[in-house]
Amino acid sequence: MLTKNENINLIDLIRKSQKPFVIVFFGVNGVGKTTTIAKVIYMLKKNGLTCIVSASDTFRAAAQEQLSIHAQKLEVPIVKGKYGGDPAAVAFDAIQSAKSRGIDVVLIDTAGRMNTDTDLTNELRRLMKIAKPNFRILVLDSLGGNDTLEQAKYFENAIGFDAVILTKVDADAKGGVVLSLAYELSKPVIFLGVGQEYEKLQPFSADWFVERLFNS
Repeated sequence: MLTKNENINLIDLIRKSQKPFVIVFFGVNGVGKTTTIAKVIYMLKKNGLTCIVSASDTFRAAAQEQLSIHAQKLEVPIVKGKYGGDPAAVAFDAIQSAKSRGIDVVLIDTAGRMNTDTDLTNELRRLMKIAKPNFRILVLDSLGGNDTLEQAKYFENAIGFDAVILTKVDADAKGGVVLSLAYELSKPVIFLGVGQEYEKLQPFSADWFVERLFNS
């Protein structure tokens, strides 16, 4: 069952696709989405791919500043908008910039939204229509228990997603939500966040996970 999580190699997928390859990241507040995007940028750069970031969280105060700090450290361009502005317009500008500059990957940050927030969910649907992403990543917190699975079900029904990045796995004894995602939604967990540093993002491995499950 867990080997379903090993089917996607994001780097290979990007290399085989037309450029720019557009990835949208979404999830509820507090799951570590912005840090996860920074880790993905670090990984892509290590694999020789160029990136641009769209700061499409125009809702949460300081969200764009937080992302800008990461972009500066990682030496990648960032496209920002006004707070309260149209997040889809920011994403569109980032994609156009990537096309004109020959950049490989566009990473789009979005506002954290609770699964009760209809307005923000509709806003995300609109962004998806305009950005037409190649890949949609749901960021989930491994410490969330049953609530994490409910979030995944909600986003699958409301938006749809291609894969999950599970954060804070280093703080979780077993990470049992990985089993639930594979069994109930047949959704791959492609990466695990195992620390705060940029390099602390590891590809999911069924063997590693099973060993951890029985040894913890």
